[in-house]
Amino acid sequence: MRISVVSRIVAAGIGAAALLGLGMVTSAQSSSTDQPRQEEKKDANPQKAKKDHPPQKQGNDHGRQSREAHRSPEDQQQLVYQQQQRLAQYRDHLGEQQRLAPQQSAQLQRQHRTAQYGFQQQYLAHMRQQQLQVQGREVYVYGRDPYFTTPPSYRYSRGGRYYETNQYGVDLLRQAVQYGYDEGLRAGMADRQDRWTFNYQDSYAYQDANYGYGGFYVEREDYNVYFREGFRRGYDDGYHSRSQYGAYVGGRGTVLGAVLATILNFESIR
Repeated sequence: MRISVVSRIVAAGIGAAALLGLGMVTSAQSSSTDQPRQEEKKDANPQKAKKDHPPQKQGNDHGRQSREAHRSPEDQQQLVYQQQQRLAQYRDHLGEQQRLAPQQSAQLQRQHRTAQYGFQQQYLAHMRQQQLQVQGREVYVYGRDPYFTTPPSYRYSRGGRYYETNQYGVDLLRQAVQYGYDEGLRAGMADRQDRWTFNYQDSYAYQDANYGYGGFYVEREDYNVYFREGFRRGYDDGYHSRSQYGAYVGGRGTVLGAVLATILNFESIR
């Protein structure tokens, strides 16, 4: 009787131990199976992981780049002051140009240059609209314009001197060349139609050279230089009915990329 009871106790203990061992094996297999899945889930979207955890800057590079990312408050204040002076002077200049325009218009009519007169009237209409836009900028929130916080990243030369600007200034000067080419192309075509002598400097648009300039980012003289560089090339193409410096596509003249790069020739300083 005692032997039977003892046997039952031993058997029960062996069974429990076997069940416990099986549970431990199953748990270990489950753990080892789940580990690769977790790793796969972690690596499934490496771009997101890189975005969530950007690499940390080492040493003083982070502080240096932060300082370079924005102009100092003093530089910004000086730049805004210069901009306000530039804008006021440009308003006066636009008014003076509008007063002088009728004199050349009358001269074109006396010379019976019908096509050139028509071109000039279109140019003057653009400039009157531009003048209204400039006058409407009496109140301007400079703090919302990234040009005034972005440090210069390019330099260019004019008249033997170097000038610095950022991407916003570069884009405006690139626009000056494009606008100049388009206007020059039309002026050249007009003189050819009138059977007039080749003379791009005689055009009011070339002398004015302000179309597309709003008084911001660069000096007016700089914009004029690049506008005229595009204008004389456009006039040459329009007068001789060719596409040496650009093309006439969709009713608008566009400078060739290689020509544009030669004219701009900016030097990166960052």
